Amino acid sequence: MIHGRSLADWVAEFPPIADLVAGRETAWFNPAVVPAAEALGDVGLGLTDLRDAEARLDRFAPLLARLFPELAATGGIIESDLVAAPAFAAALGPDAPAGRLLIKKDSHLPVSGSIKARGGFYEVLKRAETLARAAGLIGPDGDTLALAEPAARDLFGRHAIAVGSTGNLGLSIGLMGARLGFRTTVHMSAEARAWKKAKLRAAGVAVVEHAADYGAAVAQGRAEAAADPACHFVDDEHSRDLFLGYAVAALRLQPQLAAMGVAVDREHPLFVHLPCGVGGGPGGIAFGLKLVYGDAVHCLFAEPTASPAMLLGVLTGRHDAVAVQDFGLSNRTAADGLAVGRPSGFVGRAMSRLVDGYFTVADTHLFRLLALLKRTEGLELEPSAIAGAPGPAWITADPAYRARLALTPDRLARATHILWATGGSMVPQDEMAGYLKAGEG
Repeated sequence: MIHGRSLADWVAEFPPIADLVAGRETAWFNPAVVPAAEALGDVGLGLTDLRDAEARLDRFAPLLARLFPELAATGGIIESDLVAAPAFAAALGPDAPAGRLLIKKDSHLPVSGSIKARGGFYEVLKRAETLARAAGLIGPDGDTLALAEPAARDLFGRHAIAVGSTGNLGLSIGLMGARLGFRTTVHMSAEARAWKKAKLRAAGVAVVEHAADYGAAVAQGRAEAAADPACHFVDDEHSRDLFLGYAVAALRLQPQLAAMGVAVDREHPLFVHLPCGVGGGPGGIAFGLKLVYGDAVHCLFAEPTASPAMLLGVLTGRHDAVAVQDFGLSNRTAADGLAVGRPSGFVGRAMSRLVDGYFTVADTHLFRLLALLKRTEGLELEPSAIAGAPGPAWITADPAYRARLALTPDRLARATHILWATGGSMVPQDEMAGYLKAGEG
């Protein structure tokens, strides 16, 4: 029995569960989606909040440039390139998207090399700003460079930051927290890669390893932080600061698309394919995109076949009250950044009428896609980062979804698809070679 019901009862009410429990790749397009003008109110945040987050990151750019030499060239702005991938698209054969295919290279963001640099850095910086203002180190319009001075480091050294992570969020929180001088602890789940733990420890971060999965690591980290009044816990399941930090990506994407001559409107729809773990990163980005582009943008979330947490939560309406393990799924996947058994209830509920669809992808498929991307575009990603690639094919294969959006062949041909690459540039070469070998096998 699963939550008092038989599996047959669950499948009768929610047919996609049959494919999910069997580990088959599947897609589900959300019938609850409504116009953005109506659904954005579900989030509890708006454009003013997003602009405030953007302004905070701009305000801290000089400090980031001082703290991290690799950000000097951009003046402390953390941003990734948007690139065309025509050879990869062509090599997908029957699964090639109708329209143009682009890749957003958050995989190559400076310092921590993943999408988590956006939200993670933002939350740590906001915490630092809050403490510094309370201590009188900076005023409302004060110079943020003061936070690199000894007085600020002494202040931050009396405070702690903790986070639970499968890897990439811990990397971004840990590196930023430690560089500012916070006592920083990262609780790493069983899926976390050894090289990520080593990089954190080399930066002076305390790494606590857990034999259990992401949920257990978060729970212990949250409990330990609650016992320390000076500790700030970064909660990927519930944090609105993380969410807003991720959402700033939409404002940065807008001029990039314009510079490439990409129109986004009803006749030129934009489809964004986002790898999804607990949901904070893709949820924040989708929220920002809906604020910017409204009903002209359509977001799809991609999850491993072993970890379809968000799909299960939204499909059933149970959100964080259900976990993949409840349905006999292992939550074991090579896509470590997506190895989450229970989704964010905050994101699931807030975005339940804004995200067009969800699909799953098997590890073997991820490896094949990684190898294909390397051969065609010379781009190296980690498995979780390529999860969005099957999204365009699911759209083509679903006539009901296309009819709902009035996606005629002409409109599909004018569409743009963005694969959001979430990590990979810092993967050690021997590990990357293993990924690529698995994909060529």
